Amino acid sequence: MNFDLQPTLENDLISLVPLKAEDFEKLFTVASDPLIWEQHPNKDRYKRDVFENFFKGAMESKGAFIVYDKETSDVVGSSRYYEFDEENSSVAVGYTFIGRDFWGKGHNASLKKLMLDYAFQFVDKVILHIGATNFRSQKATEKLGAIKVSEIEVAYYGEAVKWNFVYQIDKDKWENRG
Repeated sequence: MNFDLQPTLENDLISLVPLKAEDFEKLFTVASDPLIWEQHPNKDRYKRDVFENFFKGAMESKGAFIVYDKETSDVVGSSRYYEFDEENSSVAVGYTFIGRDFWGKGHNASLKKLMLDYAFQFVDKVILHIGATNFRSQKATEKLGAIKVSEIEVAYYGEAVKWNFVYQIDKDKWENRG
């Protein structure tokens, strides 16, 4: 089986659909809220020109999604698979952002569960890069059972280098979680 980095995935709450160029405006409408990026290393991603660069990187990754609420069809946010490493049986999940209307309602956990369940059909490890000051995402990642394994500098697609924590979730731990 080949690991398709852009499948369509869904559950009762959300659907993940491969990101397309024509999704820019509706995704930017969600991303244009400065409070989404408040703890993020790239705090100005709510600005159109900065988000255009982010979106271009998402499109070129060929692993990005737009996320919809199943009940309302509203755009929830985005996430992606990247850095698939067949030799080390790993893939990264990240560049996730969720509109504030959906915070605390299970959308992020639901999104990660869909992505992890799918990824673990093909790999043994999922990696998540979280900004060193992004405490909200660190806490959410730890709730999934991820363990911090290192700290690195990351330069995202045309942006300045930022300090990130690297978290890892192993397939056996994911499958045997309580």
